[in-house]
Amino acid sequence: MLLTTSSNVRMSPTLLTVLTGAVGITVLPLFAAQPLVGLIGPSLGLSLALAGLMPTLPLLGYAVGLILFVPLIDLFESRTIILWTLGLDVCALVLIACAPTPLLFLLAAFAVGVATSSIQMLIPVAAAMTPEHLRGRTIGTLMSGLMIGILLSRPLASLVASELGWRASYVLDAAALAGVALTLLVLLPRHQPATKGSYDALVRSLRRLLAEEPLLRRRALYQALCMAAFSSFWTAIALRLAASPFDLTQIGIGLFALAGAGGAVVSPIAGRAGDRGLTVAATRLSHLTAIGALVLAGIAGAGWFGFDAANHGRLGLGLLAVAAFALDLGVVGDQTLGRRVINMLRPEARGRINGLFTGLFFVGSATGSALSGVAWSVSGWSAVCWLGLFFTTVAFLLSWQRQGASEEAPCLTLNRLTPYARMSRAGVPPPGRRQPRPAAPAP
Repeated sequence: MLLTTSSNVRMSPTLLTVLTGAVGITVLPLFAAQPLVGLIGPSLGLSLALAGLMPTLPLLGYAVGLILFVPLIDLFESRTIILWTLGLDVCALVLIACAPTPLLFLLAAFAVGVATSSIQMLIPVAAAMTPEHLRGRTIGTLMSGLMIGILLSRPLASLVASELGWRASYVLDAAALAGVALTLLVLLPRHQPATKGSYDALVRSLRRLLAEEPLLRRRALYQALCMAAFSSFWTAIALRLAASPFDLTQIGIGLFALAGAGGAVVSPIAGRAGDRGLTVAATRLSHLTAIGALVLAGIAGAGWFGFDAANHGRLGLGLLAVAAFALDLGVVGDQTLGRRVINMLRPEARGRINGLFTGLFFVGSATGSALSGVAWSVSGWSAVCWLGLFFTTVAFLLSWQRQGASEEAPCLTLNRLTPYARMSRAGVPPPGRRQPRPAAPAP
């Protein structure tokens, strides 16, 4: 997305803080249904087969929103689109909280997923307001808010529902999102896209963008593999924690999920590493961290290398918490670096590129979640860890293929410029040097 006002509007610390909080709050309802299936299903009379749709439909709606809604900011004024999308989100959440029938709940859950795509509108807008050499830092900060929201969504929903009921969880989400919308109404600047075209042409261009941008394909593949490992772990970890020797309750499982929230601290660090020309090295380190986390999870939860969790239950639980934290470090680090790379590609198509990137790695997330259940039924937690190791090892090996300076070039080109050269690029004359006078018009 190329903004006509980008030269006049710059990212301020206050606005960055607001946007970081906005993406974190907006993502909360997307995963809220996962720990609440056992409460919502009986309340609405859903069968076990249909109850599985409750956490699935929001993710499906999110994928649809990424493809159909996010490209709108490449065509229309972005602030207006974002506010209308947040308004739809609030209405859908209120509808869920009041839903008397399963059908109404499922339709509203799908709408919540679609409207949650506003997150992927805010990220490219923030990137466009940030100078190129600081863009990785901005994206990293936003990713911290996003990942904290993702990692807190399950425990928060579980804790609120255990005290106030599952409907109260959605009421609180709706109130928080209404506050986000009002705040952005006041603080978010208006931005007009510089390119004009038709909506149909923008949607059709998605396939062409994917074909023409190898960096987009590469970074989306890395993150799809990482998210497959992430989802396989978090889909099955509740089953492992509820089993012997840990025997955690629903509240205990929700509290365990807080261990992963610490992984969000890596986002600004990864963003700065990208700004300094360390994208490739930091990507490989992220993959190695995820691999190590899954090995540790296998040791603590499946008894790899002779570890006996039955006699060392507390130690095993602590090691699983460390594994959850390290896995999130690796996955969040890779995603932050990937977002920085793709936001350097085509300014006029930033909304579509972000939508494609996120949509593709959500395919990986859904794949990991589905295969996790199969792995658990075959060989329990050990098979789940092997599945995650397969995904992360493939990502690590692919990071060594066909690597050049392409991922580093956007940042290195600017970071190696002298201060005078940077001023010249920005159109500012260096100190002591006057602008040349324009030539006199011909008589």
